[in-house]
Amino acid sequence: MQISDLIPWGRYKNKTPANENADSSNPLASLQRDINNVFEDFWDRIENGWNGRTSPVGMFGPSTDVAETEDSVEIAVELPGMSEDDIDIALSGDVLTIRGEKKIEREEKRKGVYMSERSYGAFYRTIPLPPGVDTDKADAQFKRGVLTVTLPKSEEAQSRIKRIPVKAA
Repeated sequence: MQISDLIPWGRYKNKTPANENADSSNPLASLQRDINNVFEDFWDRIENGWNGRTSPVGMFGPSTDVAETEDSVEIAVELPGMSEDDIDIALSGDVLTIRGEKKIEREEKRKGVYMSERSYGAFYRTIPLPPGVDTDKADAQFKRGVLTVTLPKSEEAQSRIKRIPVKAA
């Protein structure tokens, strides 16, 4: 089941709504069409995932990759324009929390700026960790705007991994 199955107007995307063929000179019909378009755009974003590139202007949510290998869990967070002093990393039980703030640099003498698409603000990400991560050996590196947190797995967790061979039928 997809979210569009729960939304009455999301089920029939290929059908033309009745008010789209309405008289375009009628201001109420035009308003209704515009409101419908706003809601359709909103639900399309929800269905397709609301990542950093499609988020509303003004919200700052850094892109994050989480990868698990046999030896560790690696988290990479893109934080361009930030320094390591702007970042706070905390481990609590089986949850890693990364917080930070990208501060806007205001300069009153900026002339000729017609548009700004860069996002600023505070953020936090909580990432659940799998069992067996050795939090005492966690390591964080910040290089070229990318924060990389490496959490090695304990020897016990690594020894519990059982490989199952795949055979041709």
